[in-house]
Amino acid sequence: MLTYLWLIPILPLAGTVLNGLLGRRVLPKAAVSIIACGTVLLSLLLSISVVSNLAGDLGSWAGTPGLEVDVEGRRVEQVIGTWIQINGPGGLNVDWALQLDPLSAVMLLVVTGVGFLIHVYSIGYMGHDPGYYRYFAYLNLFMAMMLTLVLGASLPVLFVGWEGVGLCSYLLIGFFFWEDWCADAGKKAFLVNRIGDMSFIIGMLLIFASYGTLDISDILRGAVTGQIGVGLCLLGSLLLFGGAIGKSAQIPLHVWLPDAMAGPTPVSALIHAATMVTAGVYLVVRMGALFAVDPMALHVVAIVGITTALFAATIGLVQRDIKKVLAYSTVSQLGYMFAGVGVGAFGAAIFHLMTHAFFKALLFLGSGSVIHGLGGEQDMARMGGLRKKMPTTFRTMFIGALAIAGILPLAGFFSKDEILWGAWAAGHPVIWCIGAITAGLTAFYMFRLIFMTFFGKYRGDDKTWSHAHESPISMTIPLVILAILSIIGGWIGIPASLSFGHDWNFFHRWLEPALATVGGGHVTVAAGQHDIPVFEYVAICLSLAVAIGGILFANFVIRQREGMGERMARAFGPVYHLLFGKYFVDELYHAAVIRPFMALCRAGRWFDTWVVDFTVNGVRHLTILFSYVFTAWDTYVIDLLLVNGTGYCVRTLGWMSRRLQVGVVQAYAMVMVLGLFVFVVLYSVFKVI
Repeated sequence: MLTYLWLIPILPLAGTVLNGLLGRRVLPKAAVSIIACGTVLLSLLLSISVVSNLAGDLGSWAGTPGLEVDVEGRRVEQVIGTWIQINGPGGLNVDWALQLDPLSAVMLLVVTGVGFLIHVYSIGYMGHDPGYYRYFAYLNLFMAMMLTLVLGASLPVLFVGWEGVGLCSYLLIGFFFWEDWCADAGKKAFLVNRIGDMSFIIGMLLIFASYGTLDISDILRGAVTGQIGVGLCLLGSLLLFGGAIGKSAQIPLHVWLPDAMAGPTPVSALIHAATMVTAGVYLVVRMGALFAVDPMALHVVAIVGITTALFAATIGLVQRDIKKVLAYSTVSQLGYMFAGVGVGAFGAAIFHLMTHAFFKALLFLGSGSVIHGLGGEQDMARMGGLRKKMPTTFRTMFIGALAIAGILPLAGFFSKDEILWGAWAAGHPVIWCIGAITAGLTAFYMFRLIFMTFFGKYRGDDKTWSHAHESPISMTIPLVILAILSIIGGWIGIPASLSFGHDWNFFHRWLEPALATVGGGHVTVAAGQHDIPVFEYVAICLSLAVAIGGILFANFVIRQREGMGERMARAFGPVYHLLFGKYFVDELYHAAVIRPFMALCRAGRWFDTWVVDFTVNGVRHLTILFSYVFTAWDTYVIDLLLVNGTGYCVRTLGWMSRRLQVGVVQAYAMVMVLGLFVFVVLYSVFKVI
């Protein structure tokens, strides 16, 4: 099945074409659902098949036409055809090629698996929307672009998928485009991502200009062998990381993700929690050998990541919109992943990416179920007691909250603990401490969400409560499946400290061939081979204690002491105001960037109006005035007086002379008498003769 690797992104693209062109007028809603979900299901089944082939006897595929097989590195590359070919010195040759290795295989299964569940969920959630066909066309297009990003064998092919998911994000965030705030959120996401994408492009150009290739395998090989200089590796990796900062919503380009909640909730689950925003993490891990050449690059990644994790977690403590809490949680968890990459725990970062996809998609879809059941209500202050009305939603979201809080033995515990231990083992105790604090904050704000939504008395209006209901089966089945994955998803990465001396860390063994090019201690940390097992147990206990403490404190504040949250908000007024205002980063950007830019635009407009346009229009008016003057001169002086006037005079004199030469003697005699009379008058009166 490896020869059909190219079909994996093509199938959802076919769904986009069919639903986009025929969905509005030709296809019934059921057919739109079957096409959209069926193409993603086929991609999922094909992905499982090719990953099975990759895990099996890969040597049997050697020599297959169109496939380049690396058995030792467990990597397959399929060249579809030549895409860009520029001959001559400094020429560029880029094939449209896809690659499958353990790293891309993990992403492939996450994208298609979680994507399929969200497609099924969307059938119920978007069932009454008039743009149903358009929604699924966009969603299928996103899947095609994300799969292209994951499978790209070169930076340009990867960048096509990178830009494609950015476009789809714009389309889906602004899906309700008739609402100004939705359209503005889509534009904000698009523009902020362009800043990071520009950094990505410059990084690609720098690498090509210095090394002469954009093939990912060649670049990594050059970094490992020293053919690419340290300075180029540092600058190139930081520029690529700039692209990752934009796509994965890290400080200072994080501002687009919370506003992206304007889109439908399944979009938030798919694009802004489970797949697209993790593209930045995937890029950094994919180019890990380039980042590992100079430790400074990884230090920058770690600092940005852990700062973002703490920053976003503190904002999530006080948000009231259920989706905004999850949005800042996503930003925080992405920071966790980057912190793992920065300390060299590449495998742990990808492990957390996978588990996070399970429980964050679950939480977003669960919040969508709540919003659906309450007729669009998103304010947690107007919820409460919903576990009676929505038991399945409550149970699954409770499991998701336990998983993200890092409670043993759920999936989030293993991946979060792996990152924290990676930070400690790599000699970064400060990052470990900040990560542990962030874990406690995460547990608090997630269970604050659970308690405010599902426990206590309902705080909304009676009409909404009377209509509150559990979601249809098309929405609850994906919740149950994701809840199961949130429980068992971490069991494939059990560390040695918890496996009673057995090697049960199958996940890191699977990733090891793809991370081998990183070299040195980074693979050791990623594989979970620790040198201080005693303290590792202490770290595990501390991590669990922090998480449990956060949950208990949330229970104390929200359930046991009713109104205590409001009293704490008043007591810590300035701090609460700062956090509720999201540190006023948007306002800072508005004051420091947007307002000066608008002032510059107004100055440019004034200059254009009163200098450039005034000059141009003045010249125009003078030209028109001169043209009128010259036209009048030419018409009334040259033509009328000189040219035409001369002609009129000659013609008049000719006419008069013709009257004199008539051939009648009496007329001649009359003229002679008249002439004599004129002479006499002139002589007698004027004395002129």
